Amino acid sequence: MAAPLTLLLIVAVTIRAALFRSSLAELIAERVEVVSPITAWKRVVEGLALLDLGVSPYSGDVFHETPLIIYLFHFLVDYAEITFMLADVITAVALYMAVKEYNKQVFRKQKFALEADRYPLDCLELIRSPKEMYYVPLKVAMFYLLNPFTILSCVAKSTCGLNNTVIGLFVFSTIKGNVLLSAIFLCLATYQSIYPLTLCAPAMLYLMQRQYIPVNIRRASFWWFIVQYLFMYLGSLFVLICLSFFLLGSWDYMPSVYGFILSVPDLTPNIGLFWYFFAEMFEHFRLFFLCVFQINVFFYTIPLSIKLKEHPVFLIFMQLAVISIFKSYPTVGDIALYMAFLPVWSHLHRFLRNIFLVSCVLLACSALFPVLWHLWIYAGSANSNFYYAITLLFNVAQILLVSDYFYAFLRREHHLTYGLYLKRKDGSEATLVLK
Repeated sequence: MAAPLTLLLIVAVTIRAALFRSSLAELIAERVEVVSPITAWKRVVEGLALLDLGVSPYSGDVFHETPLIIYLFHFLVDYAEITFMLADVITAVALYMAVKEYNKQVFRKQKFALEADRYPLDCLELIRSPKEMYYVPLKVAMFYLLNPFTILSCVAKSTCGLNNTVIGLFVFSTIKGNVLLSAIFLCLATYQSIYPLTLCAPAMLYLMQRQYIPVNIRRASFWWFIVQYLFMYLGSLFVLICLSFFLLGSWDYMPSVYGFILSVPDLTPNIGLFWYFFAEMFEHFRLFFLCVFQINVFFYTIPLSIKLKEHPVFLIFMQLAVISIFKSYPTVGDIALYMAFLPVWSHLHRFLRNIFLVSCVLLACSALFPVLWHLWIYAGSANSNFYYAITLLFNVAQILLVSDYFYAFLRREHHLTYGLYLKRKDGSEATLVLK
């Protein structure tokens, strides 16, 4: 498997290097679908210029990345292209290793369940074979590296790629069962954009499974593990925040980074749901609806964690999708990360209901984004309603995609418990309905 992965990495790096040297690089770097007011490279460059002049990069309303990012590129600005390509490679390898380890565990659990006769006889066709699972890690790396969304994000030098790298390393360290590294990488991801805080629940659920700690609020071991993990997580976060303060000598970055993410003052169009709604919003309603919109990202964590407490890896996939849909400044790079996990759930295809329709809608919307932007901004023959309509459709398609996978996952688990061919009491064929 090492040779195909190496070839894939070479092809991916070659594509990115060619695009970096083409005339398309500047055009891509300006696309609102690819960069946001937080992740845009030109804002990082302006922040570096202010820093070199001895002025705080957060003194204006230009730079909104974290202090560690600006100090990282203070040393690597001349090697920015290599840095972003390397970030994509590290993310792909981390996801590859994580899925490979996860598949080993799935196969081991399946083997024990088969030996214990836990599966009904009529659902043995749902069992995943080693041959079927063998190429899944490579497909995950391919889905990430060769996804046009990932390539565009890398060529635009969007810092979203660095966020994805941290989350990829978090997923890998969590699945490997390393509690300390999991907490540290989750802390780094939260430090970057707040929203990965919701990944804390699936991480703890998975690590408790690895250590055979029952998820039971009446057990002392359950609470002791939560205290340990949160101590490592919050301790790492405290160190990062203090380090940022010592680097800058002030707390100016707090409102400029986290206040900017939560209050959404910049209404530059993007592929998210916030910008158009708040551009039309009366000011005295703004705070209420801002809270409603922001709560969306965090609200689903509790019900999903309860429903998927036995399946924390699928819960990570669901949470990444929710973050990419409902965050305040999303880009296509965020979408590319959770879409990389789709090959892991390829065994659910027989239960998916709308996959063809949703795929067509996502492809059509991706093609129409630049068309409607041109009609609105340059040709003047359209307006913001046209662009927001396609944005809304794109997000609805994502929601349908994620909910379809959620339904398919729950249906397969139900069949593995009760059998594939369900019967009513009178012997007639029953229909499974998700409520």
